[in-house]
Amino acid sequence: MIVPAEGDFRLPTEADTAHLGAALAKALEKGEAICLSGPLGAGKSVMARGLIRALSPDDGDVPSPTFTLVQFYPGPAFPIAHFDLYRITSADEAYEIGLDEALRDGAAVIEWAERLGHHLPPNRLDIDIEVDGEARRVRLTAHGAWEERAIDL
Repeated sequence: MIVPAEGDFRLPTEADTAHLGAALAKALEKGEAICLSGPLGAGKSVMARGLIRALSPDDGDVPSPTFTLVQFYPGPAFPIAHFDLYRITSADEAYEIGLDEALRDGAAVIEWAERLGHHLPPNRLDIDIEVDGEARRVRLTAHGAWEERAIDL
């Protein structure tokens, strides 16, 4: 099913959250970011893992980079950088650990993207995740190159 990369979705299971991440991977292009926001335990890492596993030929583990802040993965067309900004105190720190380079050379998945404030990448898909009992509610908001793009669910 082809749908706009914008709007509200209900994800009943963790597998559905990972599936949406994998679907977004097919639409992600070099120079773009997927920006994930939501409370602890909302499913940001689950969605990021689904996306990275869909793009990376490496079958290894995809840990959340909570302590390393960033993890890099090869992709078929470009590398993917997975940022976890929970522990940063300013947007400058994200750029000091390579956000600019990651977007120049490939694409990025950014957990806790709200920590970037007004320094978010221009070509991005914002994903706000909320806990709804056992399910998740997500809101996709497209910016820049993501506007008018569709995703294949």
